[in-house]
Amino acid sequence: MTDTYNTVSAPSEGIFKDKGSRFLAFLYPVKNEEEIRELLQKIKKEHYNARHHCYAWRLGKEEIRFRANDDGEPSSTAGKPILGQLVSKELTQVLLVVVRYFGGILLGTGGLIHAYREAAADAIRNASIETRLIEEEFQLNFNYSELNTVMQIIKNENLTQTSVNLTEKCKITFSVRKSDIERILSLFRNIYGVEISGSTSVNN
Repeated sequence: MTDTYNTVSAPSEGIFKDKGSRFLAFLYPVKNEEEIRELLQKIKKEHYNARHHCYAWRLGKEEIRFRANDDGEPSSTAGKPILGQLVSKELTQVLLVVVRYFGGILLGTGGLIHAYREAAADAIRNASIETRLIEEEFQLNFNYSELNTVMQIIKNENLTQTSVNLTEKCKITFSVRKSDIERILSLFRNIYGVEISGSTSVNN
């Protein structure tokens, strides 16, 4: 089971120049489309003199959603090659914008494709790429008398606790990588009195 995905840990930039035109690339880690819209507005505001603000994004950790936009360039000469660079590195949860300052000389279809691809590739080369786990959260409900047994499993399996409420009726929320879910849950199911609820995807 594949339970990892590739993304970037921080924004990065790239650049490509051809016949006076400058192509400035900006790569961002993102979590949702609202964040993407805000970043696009920010880029357009900062680079209001630029002729084009082309971009591509990919979201999702298993089922990938994506979009590419040419922003006035000839069809498939900008957004598609930008998206192609994200796909080639299997990056997701990312937005890649390439801003073009026109230099007065037309580059032609092939020249545009090459320029947007190279600017995008430069931003990716300058990025810190991370492989992250696909995790899900579960909640354990149990009596205080089972606490030591539950905590021993959490410690042995190095599980991340995201919420802990230790009263007479205890509640612990933990995250676990997808490929380990069934094995981990079976350990808790073997403890009398432990109830398990969930799951929720962890958004990281």
